[in-house]
Amino acid sequence: MSYKAISAEEAVKVIKTGDRIHLSSVAVTPHKLIKAMVERGRNKEFYDVKLQHIHIEDKVDFADPEFEGVFVSEQFFVGGNLRKQTQAGYADYIPVFLSETQKLMRDGVLKVNVAMVMVSPPDKHGFVSLGTSVDATLAAIECADVVIAAVNPNVPRAWGDAIFHMNEIDYFVDDDSPLFTHDMGALTDMDIAIGKNVAELIEDGACLQMGIGGIPNAVLAQLGNHKDLGVHTEMFADGILPLVEKGVVNGKRKQIDPGKMVASFLMGSQELYDFIDDNPMVAMMDVRHTNSVNIIRQNDKVTAINSALAIDITGQVCADSIGIKHYSGVGGQIDFIRGAGYSKGGLPIIAMPSVTGKGLSKIAPTLLEGSGVVTTRSNMHWFVTEHGAVNLYGKTMQERAKLIISVAHPDHQEMLDKAAFDRFGPHFHYVNPNI
Repeated sequence: MSYKAISAEEAVKVIKTGDRIHLSSVAVTPHKLIKAMVERGRNKEFYDVKLQHIHIEDKVDFADPEFEGVFVSEQFFVGGNLRKQTQAGYADYIPVFLSETQKLMRDGVLKVNVAMVMVSPPDKHGFVSLGTSVDATLAAIECADVVIAAVNPNVPRAWGDAIFHMNEIDYFVDDDSPLFTHDMGALTDMDIAIGKNVAELIEDGACLQMGIGGIPNAVLAQLGNHKDLGVHTEMFADGILPLVEKGVVNGKRKQIDPGKMVASFLMGSQELYDFIDDNPMVAMMDVRHTNSVNIIRQNDKVTAINSALAIDITGQVCADSIGIKHYSGVGGQIDFIRGAGYSKGGLPIIAMPSVTGKGLSKIAPTLLEGSGVVTTRSNMHWFVTEHGAVNLYGKTMQERAKLIISVAHPDHQEMLDKAAFDRFGPHFHYVNPNI
């Protein structure tokens, strides 16, 4: 079905002082629209324009010092391209569970004036697709006063909540730019060791939630002999594709959305984007579905694999900041830790290296001052490093400390043991529970 396109420069003229703009995210970040908007900001045609998004990819200028007072960045998750600006105070962050990002808009907590999104061309019935990122963008489209869409033939026609009618769009802009891609990269020895320890916990018929990066890919690389795995996750990447091709991932045992791979956004290679194009096996869904604890828990054996920046000896997990320096966000970690915890046979897992690249322990007596606790000690179940896997659920503080120290790097165990001794008193004595 045809549509009438205008220029990006013409479309962004609807933006006015004080507006809140929602941007679609990750691979479908609408850079053509953003650049036109930024140019208006550079000309001081408005001020105090709030930019709301999950993490967006590639370079953007709106959080540079020159735009202070013109644009106000309200991120739901801090990506690498805005990390320095956020730490310097030129961009800001809204702490929120990923499941509730859509709720902020639908409940009117955050009024959206303009949604700027990227979509596939309309089909013969007039329907377009959000492609690789539904996340909270569907809520923004529903709630915005004005919707501007960059229509891009490179956006895959994903199914599920990604599909909506072009009548919901007010202004169309043609865009043929390639989608942002992310290479998997080679697995490190550390990734492989952690991946093996996590994979040993995963049973046939498990329903997987994982993110992107070396550890999730290392886990997936170990699952080639498993049977009937399912996927219900906020995102997946290229590491899952070989398991789909082998028939290992088929979703046969899922209770919710059986036979379908459910996600809310993707980031990976062009091969990944081609895989979801017009693929009825993949359902790209609103975060109120993918990240709802009440939905997640209905699948059996939900195995949620998440990572962290640091953990203390009682099981408090920091995943969004390094001290007071903001690094990422709450994301969906707690949504899935809680959902997997309620799932029949579920496994909530925090997996991370025991040390930094410089050899410093990521397991600490206490978290750095100002660190954000994303997963509380009461939410913790399985903790995995390259040195093993321990289950903290139902354990006392002292038992937890012993278990956590047992999977710390050997070079740091004595320090951690002494800290536990100082904290819990002379009756605490570290005994390796694996012996």
